[in-house]
Amino acid sequence: MKFIYPAVFEKVNENEYKGRFPDLEDCYGSGETLMDAIEDAREAAFNWISVELDDPDGKLPPVSDECEIELRKNECVRQILVNIRFMEGWDE
Repeated sequence: MKFIYPAVFEKVNENEYKGRFPDLEDCYGSGETLMDAIEDAREAAFNWISVELDDPDGKLPPVSDECEIELRKNECVRQILVNIRFMEGWDE
């Protein structure tokens, strides 16, 4: 199943980018480059969504519309795709 959530990224200093998900509470990513931060954010979102899906009472939040996200001057939005495969009877 594919999940797509917007993430907001900001260049913090010369060698650091940070990303956050407005819809996924306490879900962040970071890296030396924007691509590193995006990949780290994708992993964080995968883990966040997986935990919610494993919880019988877990709920995935609705996805914010990108145009409704308030950005500061140095921020940009990227849509992060998370692909989670469900295999019945498969144990990692």
